[in-house]
Amino acid sequence: MRIILAPMEGVVDHLMREILSAINPYDLLVTEFVRVVDQLLPEKVYYRLCPELLQGGTTRAGTPVRVQILGQEPGWMAENAARAVALGSKGVDANFGCPAKMVNRSKGGAVLLQYPELIHDIVKAMRDAVPDTQPVTAKIRLGYEDKSLFMENALAVYEAGATELAIHARSKVDGYKPPAYWEYITEVRERLPIPVIANGEIWSREDAERCMQVTGCDSIMIGRGAISLPNLAATIKDGASPYNWEQTLGLMLDYTAQELSGHKSDYYPARIKQWFSYLNRQYPEADALFRELRIHKTTDAIVAELQSAQAKLHQAG
Repeated sequence: MRIILAPMEGVVDHLMREILSAINPYDLLVTEFVRVVDQLLPEKVYYRLCPELLQGGTTRAGTPVRVQILGQEPGWMAENAARAVALGSKGVDANFGCPAKMVNRSKGGAVLLQYPELIHDIVKAMRDAVPDTQPVTAKIRLGYEDKSLFMENALAVYEAGATELAIHARSKVDGYKPPAYWEYITEVRERLPIPVIANGEIWSREDAERCMQVTGCDSIMIGRGAISLPNLAATIKDGASPYNWEQTLGLMLDYTAQELSGHKSDYYPARIKQWFSYLNRQYPEADALFRELRIHKTTDAIVAELQSAQAKLHQAG
């Protein structure tokens, strides 16, 4: 079994990858996307998005990291794919799944699922530009407005020479609303000779087992579930006990200390509240604490509230 952390835009940044890879047996982490339009991007763009490139393309825990790129022009996607790998990325991934309206309006992400031939050309150009020893992968959804082209898109990726394919089992129009349509992944996995990675609605070990049973895939990708339950991958792969609230709150304070020592400290209030929006699904205590945090605008006030919550837990224990 392989477990891959999904490239959640605006959520799974470098620090979150460090935090989660330290407590989970991930096989691979995929970055937020690098937006490619009409140029070969400077090296500093890649180092900013993926500082792991400066340490051999892995997190401090040793988990490999793969850069994801998003764009619509095969030539520029190829040049940027080659650059990402040359800088140390463990392969390169193409994003054909992002549902964001702004990205889709500029002909990137999921909008390309309407054009299987273009998907083929992009992946082939990337494959031709990247050394054979390095993986070229892609992530797709089941379609844009409907799922009618799901197999054509999967075949386009495969026939272009991709190493493997991750499928988020929803269309763009489905967004993130349940259910995930895993049975479509089953059809693709039965048709394609390359590895297929199943993604969508995996919130627990039971979900993961059911997804692998339905799809026949031995590789899964987890996204929102990995933020909702911080040690989800460990519960799936190693049978670890799910983190309790005290462990998760301690992890958030570790995250806080690292975030505030870095260059993104200005964004901290928004980022910690964003994380709480995911934790609410798993922990009733997170919902109660979030109601307290929401009224605070400053970092100091939020940190004080978190520390107070931790102190109360210790006193109760």
